[in-house]
Amino acid sequence: MKVLFTYDYGNESMKRLRDQGINAVFHDERDIDNYIDVSDVEVLVCYKPFEKINLYDFKSLKVILLSSIGFDQVPTDIIEELNIIICNNRGGYSIPMGEWIVLKLLELFKHSKALYKNQDKKTWQMDTTLLELYQKKIVFFGTGTISKEAAKRLSGFGVDIIGLNTSGHNEMYFDNCYPLSEAKEYIDEADAVVVALPLTEKTRGIVGKEVIDSLKASCVLINIARGEVVDEPYLTEALKEKRIRGAALDVFYQEPLPKEHPLWELDNVIITCHNSWISERRNERRFNMIYDNLMKYKENKPLLNIVNILKGY
Repeated sequence: MKVLFTYDYGNESMKRLRDQGINAVFHDERDIDNYIDVSDVEVLVCYKPFEKINLYDFKSLKVILLSSIGFDQVPTDIIEELNIIICNNRGGYSIPMGEWIVLKLLELFKHSKALYKNQDKKTWQMDTTLLELYQKKIVFFGTGTISKEAAKRLSGFGVDIIGLNTSGHNEMYFDNCYPLSEAKEYIDEADAVVVALPLTEKTRGIVGKEVIDSLKASCVLINIARGEVVDEPYLTEALKEKRIRGAALDVFYQEPLPKEHPLWELDNVIITCHNSWISERRNERRFNMIYDNLMKYKENKPLLNIVNILKGY
């Protein structure tokens, strides 16, 4: 079985696979269009090589293992035509992203951005408008692995944790869960809204005018999903006019966020550059997921994290 990696996980990792009889080869994704020995590749382990390769040349390809959670970079029409299985890295970044959500909630409630600016200016100025996280109502759009890791950590803060998902089914670490279709009934009392939904045709723009207008002025919003899940222009106007307290945004319509975008100038916005998933253990977790799936594929067992292209996750 030949497996083509487009990211180098190191000699020790590749040796683990070769010791299991797997022909693991590496060719850098940035130069993948110069790799021609693809006809016998059964599994492709990659992130975003699809603009540089022709999947029709991969005559033996059965499975693509993505290092990302999202798969909007994948040519799904060709994948469906060739009957290739796609697996993502769902859960692989959930711990650092859960920590990031908690961090940004605290920073927004504690005005960290303004206090750091004072430090830079050597200005000694007390801020008496800081809020507690204790007893706040946190509403999550989406109750997947990222939200679960955040909710698990937030449970120690004495908050009320509400989850919104497709069917309203209960999930661990949430005090209550409700259907997304009923979101408006539960967000008007929210102190914070966390957006952690996959981007699909149904979720595109789901946090739009109706949702944003329902939020109270003291509410904060966090988006670690995809930029398009939130109506970015309308959110920008709401933040400009201080109709909500603030926002922490890791994802945007256009990335990198253009320098002229008004979000950069707002003092009630924290911007991170699609950075919430980063941690020193990301490669370890990615490779472990890949290794487990390759062992399952070799043994003809059901794979982990198979993507349903029709559903969008």
